[in-house]
Amino acid sequence: MGRIVVIGAGLGAMAAAARLAVAGHAVTVYERSATYGGAVGRFERDGFAFDTGPGLLHLPAVYRDLFVKTGRKPLEECVGLRQVDPAARHVFADGTRVDLPNASRAGTVAALDAALGAGAGARWGDFLTRAREAWDRTRRPLLEEPQPADPRALAVEPYPALKAGLLRRPTRTLAQLGARELGDGRLVALLGSYAEAYGFPAASAPASAAVLPYMEQTFGSWYVAGGMRALADAVYERCRERRVEFVFGEPVDEVLTGAGRAVGVRLASGATVEADHVVAGAPVPALLREQVVPWERSDEWPRFQTHGTGRLTVLLALRGAREEDAAHRTVVHGGDHAPVTVLRPDDPALRPDAEHESVVLSAAVETLPGQDWPGLADALVEAAGRAVPGLAGRLLWREVRTPEDVREATGAAEVPGPALADARGEWLPAPNRSPVPGLYFAGGWSHPGGGLAHAGMSGALVAGLIVEGAEFRGSR
Repeated sequence: MGRIVVIGAGLGAMAAAARLAVAGHAVTVYERSATYGGAVGRFERDGFAFDTGPGLLHLPAVYRDLFVKTGRKPLEECVGLRQVDPAARHVFADGTRVDLPNASRAGTVAALDAALGAGAGARWGDFLTRAREAWDRTRRPLLEEPQPADPRALAVEPYPALKAGLLRRPTRTLAQLGARELGDGRLVALLGSYAEAYGFPAASAPASAAVLPYMEQTFGSWYVAGGMRALADAVYERCRERRVEFVFGEPVDEVLTGAGRAVGVRLASGATVEADHVVAGAPVPALLREQVVPWERSDEWPRFQTHGTGRLTVLLALRGAREEDAAHRTVVHGGDHAPVTVLRPDDPALRPDAEHESVVLSAAVETLPGQDWPGLADALVEAAGRAVPGLAGRLLWREVRTPEDVREATGAAEVPGPALADARGEWLPAPNRSPVPGLYFAGGWSHPGGGLAHAGMSGALVAGLIVEGAEFRGSR
């Protein structure tokens, strides 16, 4: 079988590596940092531990499939996986609070009626019915099949927006959809928060982003015991079991080509490594910026999704026990910033003892030069005070992680989002097949896009393209 070089050890890249190794390929992963996981990082201090990347998992079936296809032990024997209930507590600008149950449409409708008034739940339920149509139309081409060479087939708005009157303008953005169909400003804010969680501003995200709340509320939100870093640990160990070789602290400077295809890589040390296929798991923008990929003209670069937003994360070490009715995830709406997500996992592995608590705050922010990161961090902490009782008096210390810190760790300051269909085709990430034969893209910056589940799907698609070649039609 072939020799495979994988650039980067993120979740999507490792998912591809494990599948390729099971298929009989000799796989070596070169990672520029000292560890694996990519954006799924961890910070520890004084007995506190924090996830610095995603805090919850959606569509766990993606990783269940990975572990079934690559070994004897299923996912649940490798990590402790549990549903989060309520899935989220939302605190709106007017002080209204609502707890949304995990993967229960009827429960969600009832909770919204109780908190926002009769009829609110029905409007949300009707919206989810239309969102399901968009999901059914796009699930296969956007999640389970390789992106076609001509993506114009996906440049169709799949959401069946309500229309009224012959002169009524079409609903193009998620914000327009919310204002037209949901009415209540709190429901509009609820809708927008699902897109903002991926860094998509509701004012510019296409109406097809309606699939994001549908996906979460249908398939649920899950937490991995010990923090999401434990999932990266499990995938890394599965790769090692399949005899994938990892070389850490070894950047790849260049993808080498010959006879019109990728034939290997040149390492920062100057050594060259031959390969039959190269899988680039690093962020596509970084690969292009650092000229790792063999394209000199910008018009030859593969298309990749970019929306100008990153993530500001604030890690809080608190004294005092977590109250019994605390929600694992609270989304705080209002203010001059995007919704603030407050994660408070009830996990002994993340705190020194029961009389302390680790809390992670995050919000989408613009990656503009000169941002007042300390001021923005203060704003996040102030907002989180509406979710964590007595926060100011409990704070021992905080650690701020800016988009520039993310760039240092992963190569890109922005956070990639999942692929979305729209009439302009502007929300699609880079295809898994690069313009150079033998070179593939895997991970959050490539099809089907960002998020833990999507990155895992990306790895599965790349493995299928390499193993089955032109016969590959998608994951099954």
